[in-house]
Amino acid sequence: MSFKKTGVLTLLVTVSFLQAQVGNEADISNPETVAEAWIQAWYTSQEAAMDMVKNNMADDGKQTANRYVGFGFMYDPDADKGKMKITNIMEGSPASEMLMVGDEFVSVKGVVVNERNMGKLPFRGKPGEEIKARIKRDGKIQKISVARGVIAVSYTKTEVLENMSMGNSENWAVEEFNIDEVISEKNIVYVLHNYKDTDKISGLPYKAYTMTRFVFNESGKVSQIRGLSEDRFVLEQQGYTISR
Repeated sequence: MSFKKTGVLTLLVTVSFLQAQVGNEADISNPETVAEAWIQAWYTSQEAAMDMVKNNMADDGKQTANRYVGFGFMYDPDADKGKMKITNIMEGSPASEMLMVGDEFVSVKGVVVNERNMGKLPFRGKPGEEIKARIKRDGKIQKISVARGVIAVSYTKTEVLENMSMGNSENWAVEEFNIDEVISEKNIVYVLHNYKDTDKISGLPYKAYTMTRFVFNESGKVSQIRGLSEDRFVLEQQGYTISR
């Protein structure tokens, strides 16, 4: 099943399709329907994606993010153009020992932060390696040194919605997406899907596949969700290299 972002007609068809399958709440008697509609909503718009989480994720549900090597903080690149201000810090991460929400990165390894290089700053590297940076806190510049660590984090339903609300609704939808396969066994559903889009920073196109795993509870709500994505492949399509 393929969808392309080609204008108002496609948007109306996609929304109608979602409403037919989902309505205000997806058909809880069919986990495959919920899982497929969840993916379609995620690619379609911020509003549709958040509605799916609100209506179909269990109150005690968890979303597990892919593991990565880093610091464990989030920022909103659209909140204050050209500035990297921390909006969230993951509990137990390296960032939680040094940084605070509201801190602003001024430079990273000597590279001054600006709107053009925000997605290319030298945060990546091996675990345990320290990164020296300068931050602004309460109007004062401070030097810090933070060691990278392996980040493995799960989000509650409330945290998932908070993270989604910080996204840019205008840039949410991808250019094209496909659902390749939906398979299930008892209360577990796997959805293989792919999408094409253009990177907002580099302006280069890319394509990636993702496998998303849903676990449903006895009430038909999503109790666990986890994705296996091609993040590294996406970066390589933008010209980034990982040498270590």
